[in-house]
Amino acid sequence: MSIHPRDIIESGIDARVAAIVEPEIEALGFRLVRVQMSGQNGLTMQIMAERPDGMINVSECEAISRALSPLLDIEEPVQGNYHLEISSPGIDRPLSRLSDFETWAGHVAKIETTQMVNGRKRFKGKILSVDGNVVNFRRENDDGSQDHEFKICIEDMASVKLILTDDLIRDSLRRDKALRQANGLDENNQISDDNGDEYNG
Repeated sequence: MSIHPRDIIESGIDARVAAIVEPEIEALGFRLVRVQMSGQNGLTMQIMAERPDGMINVSECEAISRALSPLLDIEEPVQGNYHLEISSPGIDRPLSRLSDFETWAGHVAKIETTQMVNGRKRFKGKILSVDGNVVNFRRENDDGSQDHEFKICIEDMASVKLILTDDLIRDSLRRDKALRQANGLDENNQISDDNGDEYNG
């Protein structure tokens, strides 16, 4: 199975962890979304992953945790004790591939860039389209009225995350239902919940 590499990648310790875990995650048939170290619960290594169809369940998170734990013990990218958390991206997910922007076009995202773009490094806008390695956005004012359009190259993006809105929740629920039906699951056998499945190993 061929998994398109991520276009937005981490830096620092997060990048070191990603380099270690990404090949193993892909070997299991999943794709890495993001690695993030945080001070939660002392020190937490959060690894977001998903199937190529964008879904993942708790048992799959457990399988990834079992595979990564011994690998991380050997490689030791982080000194000292930490809490390993494997989770799905959730509804207000990070976007890490150009294909993510195509999938979630029409929704609002928060963007942070690696360098100044038009005099700033933080943006918020509705995803309009993808043109090569450039993503087109439209700024929206606080009152919902439309403002100007702007473009950001994928190479200049440090992080991008969808903003939770009623439209995003509705769209996510529709996608989940379609995937459940495509996989022969009924309404009571959900692949993932609204906030994203999580496994703490």
